[in-house]
Amino acid sequence: MSVNIDYAAAVAKARAHRLDLLTAPGGWLSLVGFDWLGEGDNRVGRAPDNDIVLQTGPDHLGTITLTPDGATSIAFAPGVDAQVDGQRVPRASLSDDAPGHRPSEVRFGTAQLFVIVRDGRKAIRVKDAEAPTRVGFEGLRYFPVDPSWRVVAEWVPLDPPYALQLGTVIGTIDTERAPGKAVFTREGRTYELYPYHETPDALFFVFGDLTGGKETYGAGRFLDTGLPENGQLVLDFNEARNPPCAFTPYATCQLAPPENRLDVRVEAGELTYRAAAH
Repeated sequence: MSVNIDYAAAVAKARAHRLDLLTAPGGWLSLVGFDWLGEGDNRVGRAPDNDIVLQTGPDHLGTITLTPDGATSIAFAPGVDAQVDGQRVPRASLSDDAPGHRPSEVRFGTAQLFVIVRDGRKAIRVKDAEAPTRVGFEGLRYFPVDPSWRVVAEWVPLDPPYALQLGTVIGTIDTERAPGKAVFTREGRTYELYPYHETPDALFFVFGDLTGGKETYGAGRFLDTGLPENGQLVLDFNEARNPPCAFTPYATCQLAPPENRLDVRVEAGELTYRAAAH
C-alpha cells in the first residue's frame, strides 16, 4: 500500500510524542503502586509491617492520615529524606487530584507519591523513575500505517449530552458527558463512537474492536482527536494507543463501553505490548 510521505511523517511524529510521554521519568511506565487509604492513620513504607507496603523507598516513609472529612496529610518518619512539593518538611497537608486540584507531590529518592480520588474514595499512586517496567521497556509495536483508517466522520451533536458509562479495571463506573457522536461508514457499514472531553479543546475516545484480545489490548484502546469542524470530525486510528493498564497493573483505566465496541477489525494503531504480564 502506498502511503503519502507527509502523512507517514505526521503519524511518526505523533507516535514519537506518544513514546516520549510514556517513557518519561514520571510517565505511565514508572507506576509501581496503587493502594486505597483507610480512614485514620496509614503507615506507609517498604517494610512488611506497614499498612501500605511500597515497592520502593525507605522501610518506613511515614504516616498518611485520612480524616472523616476527606482531608489528607503526611507525617514523615524520623530521619527520612523526603520532600512535599519541593520543600523538606516534617509534615504537610496533601492535596489530591480532584477536578480543579493540583495533587501534592511527595518525593523520596527516585520515587513520587500522590493522593488521588477514584469513585469518591482516596488512594495513593506511586511512581518510580527506576521502575522495572520503565527500565526494561521493550518498545511499542504498530500495525502498518494505513491511510484508509484516517476517517472523516460525521459529527452529531447531542443536547443534552449523552451519559456514557465506562467501567474501570478497579471495578468502578465512571459516567462521562458525551457532547455528541462520531458516525462513519466503512465497507458499506455504519459505525458510531461516543467521546468525552478530557480537555476543552479535544475529544477522547475509549473504543474496542474485533482485534481486541488478539492483536490489540482486550480492554480497548484510546484515541484523541481535535474538535469537530463544519459538522465533521477526523478519527485517525493510526494514532490509537494502548491504555496505561496494558503496561502496568497499578493504573485505573476505563474500559471500552458497549456503545464504543466496533464490530469490525480496526487494523491500525498500537498493538498489544509484548511484555504485558497481565
